Amino acid sequence: MEELDHRSIANRLNLFHQQDEGPGGVFWHPRGFALYRVIEDYIRRRMKAAGYREVRSPQLLTRSLWEDSGHWQKFADSMFVFEEGERCHALKPMSCPGHIQIFKQGTRSWRDLPIRYFELGLCHRKEPSGALQGLMRTRAFEQDDAHVFCLEEQVAEEVARFCAMQQEIYTDFGFPEVAIGFSTRPEVRAGSGAQWDKAEALLEEAARLAGLDYEILPGEGAFYGPKLEFALKDRAGRLWQCGTVQLDLVMPERLGAHFADAQGEKAQAVMIHHAVLGSLERFIGILLEHYGGRLPFWLAPDQVVVASVTEAQAAYAREVAERLEETGLRVLLDDGPNRLARKIVSARELGVPLFLIVGEREVASRSVSLRDSSGQQSILPLDAAVAQIATGVVC
Repeated sequence: MEELDHRSIANRLNLFHQQDEGPGGVFWHPRGFALYRVIEDYIRRRMKAAGYREVRSPQLLTRSLWEDSGHWQKFADSMFVFEEGERCHALKPMSCPGHIQIFKQGTRSWRDLPIRYFELGLCHRKEPSGALQGLMRTRAFEQDDAHVFCLEEQVAEEVARFCAMQQEIYTDFGFPEVAIGFSTRPEVRAGSGAQWDKAEALLEEAARLAGLDYEILPGEGAFYGPKLEFALKDRAGRLWQCGTVQLDLVMPERLGAHFADAQGEKAQAVMIHHAVLGSLERFIGILLEHYGGRLPFWLAPDQVVVASVTEAQAAYAREVAERLEETGLRVLLDDGPNRLARKIVSARELGVPLFLIVGEREVASRSVSLRDSSGQQSILPLDAAVAQIATGVVC
């Protein structure tokens, strides 16, 4: 239904738009980018707490690197390519080769492992114009790419800790139900049969130790290794594949991700590819349809509207808004001449969870009248209201 399509919801909430001059791209409006940044900041905090260090790799890399990694042979038709004299470059469709280049700087020892990198990396893929669909399929998107370089004996623990964190994150966003698939070797792949045997065995053992209940997906693995796929169930019962855990013995060998082992000999690192959300753009589209635009308080682009009954209370309304903003809340001030009923309707149309009213009574008593998304209303002293809203008590 159109009213549940994320594009219609985004238009109503004034979040973003798309147009022919930016095919497959997104023009984020202030409210939409506020939501975008909330998700970015949340993922950054979670990944930092889990021991990942944030990095940034180049957008444009030479064809030779993509050939060495194996991506050119697999994805060349889906990459944006640029010629510069005799050299050929391509915009990155993913961040893994760049993270290996960072790992290779300096001498690595087995004592340094695991090393965990994380990047909110902007990626580009040359999707067919007929396949583009709002935020669900774009040509430019940001991906929460993470990679762990570790020993074989560290794989199970790394996979288990990531999967536990991933489930917590999905629950925080309102997706407690997750379907998991185990994708095995595809027909067209890189690497030897022995590498694939070992990779599948390692990932299968890690999934078992993590207590995952999964379905086997024959032939659906990445060209460089098997993977676990995590599909979120939304309120309409639809499944959306978002997160992945991929075990890779191929690319570290091809690109020289080595370390010195306990005997001082050169050894090859195991590489685990992680993503919690996948494309942030697509995840936001899923969120909008899941909640029908009524995002939870912590995600809402504007969390609180402060509205004056008349313009006579505008000064106090601004003071209330400033007090709330000082706590880090996202606040929309509506102190114009519109009638209060119109202001309430406008806030509801924008999906703002809390509505604070200030009239003559509130100015006189230094209080606010608080109206939540269910329509319940209460009067609180200003200090108490600020403290409770900032801690989420009244949300």
